Amino acid sequence: MFFVYAMVLLGILIFVHELGHFIVAKALGVKVLKFSLGFGPKIIGKTYGDTEYLISALPLGGYVKMLGQEDLPEEAEEIAEEEKHRAYNFQPVWKRFSIVFFGPIFNLFFAVLVFFFIFLGGVPYLLPEVGEVNPGSPALRQGLLKGDSIVAINGNPISRWDEMTTVIHGSPGKEVVLKVKREAEVLEMAITPEKKVVKNIFGEDKEAGLIGISPSGKSGIKKEGLFGSMAIAVKRTWDISVLTVMSMVKLVQRVLPADTIGGPIMIFQMAGQQASQGAMNFFTFMAVISINLGVLNLFPIPVLDGGHLLFLGIEAITRRPMNEKVVAISQRIGLVLLLSLMAFALYNDIGRIISGKMFQ
Repeated sequence: MFFVYAMVLLGILIFVHELGHFIVAKALGVKVLKFSLGFGPKIIGKTYGDTEYLISALPLGGYVKMLGQEDLPEEAEEIAEEEKHRAYNFQPVWKRFSIVFFGPIFNLFFAVLVFFFIFLGGVPYLLPEVGEVNPGSPALRQGLLKGDSIVAINGNPISRWDEMTTVIHGSPGKEVVLKVKREAEVLEMAITPEKKVVKNIFGEDKEAGLIGISPSGKSGIKKEGLFGSMAIAVKRTWDISVLTVMSMVKLVQRVLPADTIGGPIMIFQMAGQQASQGAMNFFTFMAVISINLGVLNLFPIPVLDGGHLLFLGIEAITRRPMNEKVVAISQRIGLVLLLSLMAFALYNDIGRIISGKMFQ
């Protein structure tokens, strides 16, 4: 079943990405010759109008083939005079830029849409209720107990665990005043968070204030309505997009180890795991992968959409097309880099299988 869930996930995301290119190309009057899910030999296909719609043998990708669009200059074919107005390579820069740009952007739009429908059912949050109090901690010394609910901090009402931790983590060595509800009683406690060195999401050391408590795990659901759900969906998509870029930067800086890079086998396994935990988890995972696909495709690497956008940006500035030899060499280098990265990710996946980490 893992394979089926992964194929559904990848099929939808590839379709969304290529649909972005396709719709904008059609809207701008460019002739689309092929719309394919997958690469390589055709499995099935049907022609409607100008376009042949295909499902091809290799499922890890897809493409939209437009008249006059060639990845390498030497592959260019002669175009009849009466067809030039519909050919990709005869379009102004802004049209070509838009066609390329909207593939990744559709992946981001799709993530927003998925999050919107998830959050429309309500946004879950942790209640600020104490689960455990660590021995010898500032919280224990001041009398905080398991089951206490924190209702205000420094005079400001709170209703979520993260609201409280934001203030406490940002106040190492500085006294904070908690208003605590204990059954029918309301108490005030002045606690000074201890300065501790903790790891951030990238494994880097940072200083934070801690008082030595953990949440009870109880949660609530906040209904946001149409506009609220959309606002949160946009923010969540933006936050994950920034995190994706930062993760790539941290990989280059070697803050994140290279063995954290995962390939198709990891995606297949994780898709199955998330699906087994329910539709909500599966669609959340799908949204995150869609964001990753959209953001990474915008990186200025030849053969990726970002590489094409870079060349088009240079053409717009210089007002002349890029030198064909430079484009050809860049595309080959980009292809080698991409294939090398895919091979390395697959190597990591196989290593996880051998070590047993893939299935933990």
